[in-house]
Amino acid sequence: MRHLILLLPLALAACATTGSGGSGIAIDTAAGGQALPGANCIVSTNAGNWNVLTPATVNVGSPNGDLRVICNKSGYRTSEMVFRPSNPLGSSVGLGAGGGGGHVGVGVGLSFPIRLGGGSYPSRVTVDMNPQ
Repeated sequence: MRHLILLLPLALAACATTGSGGSGIAIDTAAGGQALPGANCIVSTNAGNWNVLTPATVNVGSPNGDLRVICNKSGYRTSEMVFRPSNPLGSSVGLGAGGGGGHVGVGVGLSFPIRLGGGSYPSRVTVDMNPQ
């Protein structure tokens, strides 16, 4: 029975997912409801930074921190948008095992961060640019 309890965290970790990734994010800019191509944008996450010229598609990989998009274009104010990855059930699972039955107990605590359903960034980001 003790061995079964100690193997449970490994089984839970094997079932865990780290989120969806690998799909591109379409980056667009607009002004007054009309498409505004040719803006220089910096797309960043904790995994890195990508410089793009809109319209563009960026593959940022699996969600890793906030998605930040900062865009500049001559004649327009710098605009920034920040997105937190959606993660409906992110949590940690802890498992403790200890002795009993009149014996001195020793507790073992194990914690595995598990994100059920993963997290994701939006598939399309349109940054609204305002004239100066």
